Amino acid sequence: MAYVVTENCIRCKYMDCVEVCPVDCFYAGENFLVISPEECIDCGVCEPECPAEAIFPDSDDRSTDWIEINAELSKSWPNITRKENTPSDADEWNGKPDKKVMLSRKPHKS
Repeated sequence: MAYVVTENCIRCKYMDCVEVCPVDCFYAGENFLVISPEECIDCGVCEPECPAEAIFPDSDDRSTDWIEINAELSKSWPNITRKENTPSDADEWNGKPDKKVMLSRKPHKS
């Protein structure tokens, strides 16, 4: 079992979750984070740290559409181990519906 980053992370990307991950299993895209299912140890410490409430166990129905996306993108995006600057408009995007179409598949640039 693993944890999964879901739709509400898109355009929010707060990164509080990255700071607490004991195994550094987060990978960063331009406007989204993912968790590598191969590296996640299912500890759950990231879930309560996410201000966008976008992280769920893969057994949760809210994760279904995002399991494959996390697995795929974690193989090509750079690993991130420290919180970086949150996008300036993150709070405006937090909670907005239908953000999946905005998911950029481009990798994060420091």
